Amino acid sequence: MLKAAGGAFLTGLAPRAAAALANADAVYASAYFDGYTDYGIALFTEAGEIVHRYVLPGRGHDSVFDPTGRRLVTFARRPGTFAAVIDTAREDEPSVFHAPADRHFYGHGRFSADGRLLYATENDFDNARGVIGIYDATDGFRRIGEFDSGGIGPHDIVVLPGGRAMLVANGGLETHPDYGRTVLNVATMSPNLALVDLESTDIVAIHQLPPQMHKLSIRHLGMTAEGTVWFGAQNQGDVHELLPLAGSVSPDGSLRLLDLPGEYLRLMRGYIGSVAVNEKAGSVVFTSPQGNVALEVDRRTEEVCACHEIRDVCGAAPRGDGFLLSSGLGMLDGRKTSLAWDNHIVRRPA
Repeated sequence: MLKAAGGAFLTGLAPRAAAALANADAVYASAYFDGYTDYGIALFTEAGEIVHRYVLPGRGHDSVFDPTGRRLVTFARRPGTFAAVIDTAREDEPSVFHAPADRHFYGHGRFSADGRLLYATENDFDNARGVIGIYDATDGFRRIGEFDSGGIGPHDIVVLPGGRAMLVANGGLETHPDYGRTVLNVATMSPNLALVDLESTDIVAIHQLPPQMHKLSIRHLGMTAEGTVWFGAQNQGDVHELLPLAGSVSPDGSLRLLDLPGEYLRLMRGYIGSVAVNEKAGSVVFTSPQGNVALEVDRRTEEVCACHEIRDVCGAAPRGDGFLLSSGLGMLDGRKTSLAWDNHIVRRPA
């Protein structure tokens, strides 16, 4: 339980919130819309009990805890430019920093292994170039540099075990704020998974799908403890064409596509909205808000072991032997809430 971590994490929270966290086996966070005027980020327990809500300046997308689990950074949804830093031990308003004027966030980021740096996927939109922004987490999240993502439209990223390399999901989608979220290059898009050496920031490997799959925008990642990275894609072409929507990159660098049966591919309607790994259960989940399903897959056999039908399901994070799931229609842990949940759930590190 979190109480074993000591009282420092609970300092500054209201008594009810502190008590809920003290008795929780795990703490999660997700962005939301309250249905009226406010976007925010909520902390909740593994039972779906909302502990505290923080108001954001706009719609959030994904979040990331620092390695200590105290600070949480939430990124604006593309093409937003804000990121909010939350001290989860307190109820203070988030502090906010922004992408440079000629960049915007893609909604995802990761801390370095030591927590000193924050990496964020960004769009150098005037040059149609993906970059990873580098922010100093020890100095107010001051931006101190950037490096090429290895492609266009970097979305999700993971820092691999050991902290020396990063895998980038370059979705291949060229966009520009002047055109909102419109994709400008569907006919020529070329998504990839790029391996980056974080010391030199060099691209050391590029994994691409076969040419006939070039309209599969690789977007979201989930990583196992040993460094296998599972990915989910979104078909920018004919969603009725049953292309593989998921796969994995092993620690030795080999890419493998997940051979899902056609019946499940039809259900997913060409779209995976999030990916999460459960170490304890040996499974990975792929959610599809378009298809209203979440598929749990055994990582060893690569067979579907559960199919959850939930309208607009997207958020997913490991819990016990399964997954905590949320939807944009307010469902959390199978129960209706008053909040419309955004696409991702993040679990606080143990």
